[in-house]
Amino acid sequence: MNKLFLKRIYIKFYVILIILFFSLFSFQASSVDELSTVYGLKISGSSKSVFNVELAYTHEEMKTGLMYRKHLDDNSGMLFFFGKEKIVRMWMKNTYIPLDMVFIDKNGKISSFVTNTTPHSLKVVSSVLPVKYVLELNAGAVKNNDIRKGDMVNIKEIIEMHKSDLKVAADLKETK
Repeated sequence: MNKLFLKRIYIKFYVILIILFFSLFSFQASSVDELSTVYGLKISGSSKSVFNVELAYTHEEMKTGLMYRKHLDDNSGMLFFFGKEKIVRMWMKNTYIPLDMVFIDKNGKISSFVTNTTPHSLKVVSSVLPVKYVLELNAGAVKNNDIRKGDMVNIKEIIEMHKSDLKVAADLKETK
C-alpha cells in the first residue's frame, strides 16, 4: 500500500511540473507577441491614421512577413525596413489575407501603393520608385483611411525607438 501511495504522489508531482512548465512557456510566448504589435505608426497628410504595426527588419522576419496568418486586426499591419533605398518586389505566397502594400521612401513619404493584393499569388508586387520601407495593411485600409501618395509616415520616430536593433539588422544584411 505504501508503494501505491508513493506512486500516486509521484504522478501528481510530475503532472503539476508539466502544467507549470507549459504555463510559463505560453506566458512568455504571448508576451513576445504582445510586445511585437505595440508600435504606433502615424500617417499624416490627407490621412490622419494610426496603425499598430509589427516591425520586420531581420532577414527571417522580412522573409516570413504576414505569411500563414489567417487574421489581421483592423488598424494593424507590418512595417518592413529594407536598409537601403531600392525597387522592392514582394509577393503573396502563403499569405491568406488580402493586403494593401504602401511603399515609403527614405524620408517617410508615401511614394506609391498597391491595394487589395490577391492571397497566395506569386505575381510580383513592386514599388514604382526606390523605397526604404513597405507597410502592409489589411486590404481596404488605404481607401478607408484616405491614404494618398505624398502622405508622411512617422518613420523617424520608430527608427529612433529601435535604433540599436535596426543598426544590427542593417549590418547583418550588408554581410549577406
